[in-house]
Formats: sequence, C-alpha cells, structure tokens
Amino acid sequence: MTVDAHHHVWDLSVRDQDWIDGDSPLRRDFGLADLAPEARAAGVDRTVLVQTVTVAEETPELLALAAAHDLVAGVVGWTDLTRPDVADELARLRELPGGRRLKGVRHQVQSEADPDWLLRPDVRRGLAAVADAGLVYDLVVLPHQLPSCVRAAARHPGLTFVLDHLGKPPVASGAREPWESDLRALAALPNTAAKLSGLVTEADPAGWTPEELRPYTDAALEAFGAHRLMFGSDWPVCTLAASYGEVLDAARTVTGGLGAAERTELFGATAARVYGL
Repeated sequence: MTVDAHHHVWDLSVRDQDWIDGDSPLRRDFGLADLAPEARAAGVDRTVLVQTVTVAEETPELLALAAAHDLVAGVVGWTDLTRPDVADELARLRELPGGRRLKGVRHQVQSEADPDWLLRPDVRRGLAAVADAGLVYDLVVLPHQLPSCVRAAARHPGLTFVLDHLGKPPVASGAREPWESDLRALAALPNTAAKLSGLVTEADPAGWTPEELRPYTDAALEAFGAHRLMFGSDWPVCTLAASYGEVLDAARTVTGGLGAAERTELFGATAARVYGL
C-alpha cells in the first residue's frame, strides 16, 4: 500500500485561505475530485488529509470528507490546544461523522512569534490531552523553531511528534546548519517521526532537481531511518513547483538506494503505523 501522508484541500467559497497570496495559482478551489485521479495515476492508495487554517469549523468538514471518500484514511485536524476543555473537544470531534479517522492534531506553529510557543504551560496541557486521546501531533515549524520541538518532544515522551516537511530546510540556499544538527537532535528522541514532504517548494523557484533535495533527504534518512520517515506530497501546495507525479518521482529518485523493505516503510508502512491507518 502506498500512502501520501500529507495533503490538503480547500474550497474558497466556504472560507478564505488567508495565507495564500492574492495572485497565487493556489487561489482557487482544490478538492478530492482533483486529487483522486492524480493519486491513482501515481499508484497512491490512501492519504492523510491535513488542516490548513486555525478555524474550528474546518476539522469537522475534513472528517466528513474522509467519511465520504475511501482515499482519505486519516485526518490531521486543528483545535485550540490552549482551551481548558481541549480533552472534551477532542472527544467531541471523534464522535462526529468521520471522527474515527481523526488521527492527529496540528497548529500553525510556524506563524507564532514566540519560538517557544510549544513550551507554554497552556500549550503543554493541550499536548498532554492529545497524547491521552491517543492522537499524534504534527509539527509545522520553521528551522529556528526546531530546538523548541526537541524540548517539547522530550517533555512529552508519551506523545508521537511528526515533523512536517522536515522542518522546512533552506534548500534554495543549500545551507544545512543549524537545521541538520537540530533535526538530528529531534530524531534522537524515540517518540518522533518526519515527513519527506514540502521540499520542492523550499527549493529554488526558478527550477529544482532531485539532486538538490538529496542532501536533506539523506540527512533525514540517516537521522530517522526509513521506519520513521513517510512520504507526503504536500498537494496542492507542491503544484507551485511540481506536479503530483513529479513530487512522487523525485521522492523515489532520492531514496532509490534503499532496499525494498525500507521503501515499503517510507512509502506506506510508516504512515500506516504512526497514524494507525
């Protein structure tokens, strides 16, 4: 089974995606009907649908989509981790249509001004509730926020943290430090995993090759191992730099030296195990 562990959908008639620039090619609707044929053509069997905005109404909508489409095996939603009743809210979400496909929670930490947002007492209470619910916590952060991710993961050993997009390394510049050292520090904790996703849009927008991604994917493979890495397309954001098929082909190219068992892990088994798909 091939799993795409990270993609999005949105309908601008339902709500704006205020993070999209006004003239961006992303400023249109992207739905599962658009993704499904591309996923099938690429040999992808199941996906994980991930939140995009910090709006409470979005997660129930994503769960309903998952309930209606076999392609979506799991949802990483959003809820306010700082609300006092976050445990009750997580339980409520799991009772909704599609609620059994809620597998994780994410917050746009990359947009928080405080680099130690994850370490705030109210956020830590929320992370504890996520762990108690048996859910995963996805980290969407920038490289300078990785040290706080390491500290958060160390303080919550019972919670699995999944690093989205490898922490957005500076692929376009070719720089690797301090990103690589911080990535290794996170990977040293057993309750962490990461997604081989979102790299093509961190590369030079004028053009990229798989070889430009390889130093970063190699570092991730060495740090996490294939059993804690999972492929994600980051569709439709990836379409700014590549088609769905091109992203998957690039991932297969940079991991071409892996054995068959390791490829099975990276392109499906890790996501199935970590998210309980």
